[in-house]
Amino acid sequence: MLREVVRDLAARTLVGALFALLSANLLGDFLRTGRATGLLLLASESLVVVLTVVRRRAHVVDRSVGAGMLTALSVAGPPLVRSATVAPLAPEPVTVLLSAIGLLVIVAGKLTLGRSFGIAPANRGVVARGPYNVVRHPIYMGYIVTHFAFLLAHPTPSNGVILVVADVALVLRALTEERVLGADAQYQAYCRRVGWHLVPGVF
Repeated sequence: MLREVVRDLAARTLVGALFALLSANLLGDFLRTGRATGLLLLASESLVVVLTVVRRRAHVVDRSVGAGMLTALSVAGPPLVRSATVAPLAPEPVTVLLSAIGLLVIVAGKLTLGRSFGIAPANRGVVARGPYNVVRHPIYMGYIVTHFAFLLAHPTPSNGVILVVADVALVLRALTEERVLGADAQYQAYCRRVGWHLVPGVF
């Protein structure tokens, strides 16, 4: 029990520290340039902090090394991106629109999950309503859209590497979560009804 408490506290502390790091960079960029794309990424990440604090305990948690690495890469990656003064690959209105769409999907998914939200692959109860009627991982889909928009606005090699690694880990993390939940009869029924993992008609 003590080990679980320490792990939980460490996870919450790490999420808070990474969010503080991201906040300092993106707020500074907005004050210097007035570009809002980064602020929308920041808004989506802030929900991770709130829901991590209030989440309920899981019934089953994958504590394997592989699951831990995927979780670490997908969570730690986005806060490491940095604003840049290089020329964007798309106009600001386009990147803001994409970020807003991704953020709306993320917010809808997280509000639907509520206290069932978590970081490590786990079973905190099956949620099968709202955006989860369309794809199994709407939050991750929203993340990928906001990450893509941020990369268009700040297209540096380091940002590209960080987000590609983080999002590949995110997709693998989604599949790992499905494996953990696969033993739940309610989740099996849900998967028969909703076949798409992230993108309707694609994956």
